Amino acid sequence: MSKRILTCAVTGAAPIGKDKQVPVTPKEIAESSIGAAKAGAAIVHIHVRHPETGNGSMELVHYRETVERIRDSGVDVLINLTTGSGTRFFPTPDNPGVAAAGSVMCTAARRVEHVVALKPDICSLDFQTMWMGNNAMINPPWMIADMAAAIRSAGVYPEYEVFDSGDIHLAKKLIADGAIAGPGLFQIVLGAGFGASPSVETLLYMKSLLPQGAHWAAFGIARMEFPMLAQTYLLGGHIRVGFEDNRYLSYGVPAPTNAALCEKAKKIVESLDGGLASPKEARAILGLKDAR
Repeated sequence: MSKRILTCAVTGAAPIGKDKQVPVTPKEIAESSIGAAKAGAAIVHIHVRHPETGNGSMELVHYRETVERIRDSGVDVLINLTTGSGTRFFPTPDNPGVAAAGSVMCTAARRVEHVVALKPDICSLDFQTMWMGNNAMINPPWMIADMAAAIRSAGVYPEYEVFDSGDIHLAKKLIADGAIAGPGLFQIVLGAGFGASPSVETLLYMKSLLPQGAHWAAFGIARMEFPMLAQTYLLGGHIRVGFEDNRYLSYGVPAPTNAALCEKAKKIVESLDGGLASPKEARAILGLKDAR
């Protein structure tokens, strides 16, 4: 069977809580990314955090230091920066049209500022408008199109993150309109908030909706990370692990590092008589240029 691309989402932006293994500073995020690459990840998907608080950050200075540390390490890995921040809306209970504390809604230009400046290999482009707990994540179609135009001008390859079937329908509409490029690379997210459930039936359905010829990957959240990894591999998709999605190797056993999650992913793939793509092979699969 053909080799699959393993992405490691090294930190995310969710509150850390008691999970102290999650990397926070640019140095920690870069080192965790390098460790994941050495353990088999061809792509590292990166959020950044405020070093002092551990909360999610959108600051260019944090992205720049993280990316430069990875590039200066000499380790070959494709860098995938998120553009998912800046979508959070908390309605005020007695006046729901007004944003409550904690809301962070940004312009398209602000959300892709770091991508335009740093020109990673890949960046995410989210399509979901959905509830996650008591807040909404809002991605208007016109904003997706504006972000896609800026990403395209920067020469960066977009990864379309879809959280439910309607997101794929929206992506196909934007492809048909010429607002985004097709057939694209789709990342199917299973088990996030009130999005698609992490099941074989859901994965099969969402895969069936993808544009003809699209590259695709999928992953499950929390305890469904490794079951969905195996199912995705068997259905022909690329795979993802990482502390953004799950922080355990198995029930009750915290993963010490992102590299440990990658090592388990590699064992699962190899147990199914498969293999992981190297960064060079991943570039060839996706039609990307050689390392910068």
